[in-house]
Amino acid sequence: MIHKNPIVSTDPVDARFITMGEIMLRLTPPNYEKIRMATSFEASYGGSEANIALALANLGIDSTFFSVVPSNSLGKSAIRWLRSNDVHCTPVILSSHKQTPTHRLGTYYLETGYGIRPSKVIYDRKHSAISEYDFSGLDLDALLDGFTWLHLSGITPALGDNLRRLILDMLACAKQKGITVSFDGNFRSALWTWEEARDFCTRCLPYVDVLLGIEPYHLYVDPEDPSKGDVKDGVPLQPSYEQQDEVFQAFIERFPNLKCIARHVRYAHSGSENSLKAFMWYEGHTFESKLFTFNILDRVGGGDAFASGLIYAMMHEYRPMDILNFAVASSVIKHTIHGDANITDDVSTIQNLMNMNYDIKR
Repeated sequence: MIHKNPIVSTDPVDARFITMGEIMLRLTPPNYEKIRMATSFEASYGGSEANIALALANLGIDSTFFSVVPSNSLGKSAIRWLRSNDVHCTPVILSSHKQTPTHRLGTYYLETGYGIRPSKVIYDRKHSAISEYDFSGLDLDALLDGFTWLHLSGITPALGDNLRRLILDMLACAKQKGITVSFDGNFRSALWTWEEARDFCTRCLPYVDVLLGIEPYHLYVDPEDPSKGDVKDGVPLQPSYEQQDEVFQAFIERFPNLKCIARHVRYAHSGSENSLKAFMWYEGHTFESKLFTFNILDRVGGGDAFASGLIYAMMHEYRPMDILNFAVASSVIKHTIHGDANITDDVSTIQNLMNMNYDIKR
């Protein structure tokens, strides 16, 4: 049974969510084929921030997506897909050749894993429209007016200096307007180095209320003793409760503005079977979710589904353990859906899963 507890002051009826990022064309060989074997590709659209906006819209949250896409059939088709899932796209800029000379929509190729063979992603997003657009004349005050929640990620700033400046400006504007800010580090080694990501994302943290993931951040357990190493070097990928609590406390000591930190932990038994659980720091305590074990239809977007589930539960003032279990259950459900996004429009489906006894000892 879902219980409520005050988390944010916003009434969910009045909650208005906005996010900004790149939406891409996704091309996938059918039937688990390898790319080098493929003679055809299945086309769909995705991108971390777009996935979250779409998932929240399907759950009934007023969701808006801001981006830049080329004013051609690919760009318009991507936006049409979002609109068909009730995402507001009014702020999206359809760019011309003059505004974005290369004038292209980013693309990525997904080779879906099976059994012991893992999935593989190849990016083709250099010089995409959003990475070439000049945002210096953008009226951020008008763009963010009336919104109660802003979500950003560490993927978008990896695409160019223009987007790094935009994200820092958006964070400052959101802070002035009293908007709740969530941020997911989402490190992508194919886009920039760990050091670049760490240094930029750490600059964002003073503006963040809800932090998703714990990397990449330049944070020492003891800031006075760098010899102890970066937190990333001392945190297991599958930490114990005590280890995770120690890391959360180190973050809070350095960034007391954080109201919530959450991360999910994956156990890969094969390319087709995984387990998930999550940890969350909130109101001075660290919480550990149930463990869910499941078969995978499509793994892409699992982290975005976790983020959207956590945001939804916080907006609806669930109690801490329910927030965390709802977020993990949202991610588990996503793994059963083709495509990037969690297209689940029945909240009870997620609630029923989170309330089942899915704790499995392996």
